[in-house]
Amino acid sequence: MFSEGDLAVYPAHGVGVIKKIETQSVGGADSTFYVLEIISSKMRIMVPTTSASGGLRALVPQDQVEEVISILEDRTIGLEGLTWNRRYREYMEKIKSGSLFEVAAVLRDLFLLSIDKDLSYGEKKMFDTAKNLLVTELSLVQRVDESAVTQRIERIFS
Repeated sequence: MFSEGDLAVYPAHGVGVIKKIETQSVGGADSTFYVLEIISSKMRIMVPTTSASGGLRALVPQDQVEEVISILEDRTIGLEGLTWNRRYREYMEKIKSGSLFEVAAVLRDLFLLSIDKDLSYGEKKMFDTAKNLLVTELSLVQRVDESAVTQRIERIFS
């Protein structure tokens, strides 16, 4: 599915580069792994090639960028009325899904919540995580600097 040098997204960690594909013996059986280096943190993750479809994905296509932006522009909160801990779990599941659309929804919802009340420490951290995941991927897809994407998001939220 992926080759060395390809960009791929690993859920909750963000965009990485496939540095190599290697085979290792695990429990007496040979297994093949993608060695993924996350761009933002330089962390290396080994993802089995057989289960890569369970999380590792290609970057969102250029023609879907505006759909992601429209999620940010929508002013409907998706998980309104839930207790903070239930909302936190739901948002974490969306981030872990790896879907950029779900990440955009989390970012939008947390921004809208922050208008009415102060976010908790955990919610602020989740907001930052969602924003970083979104900014990194959109900047790579659009081939623009991360600051340009950050400015566009800030304009949407102003």
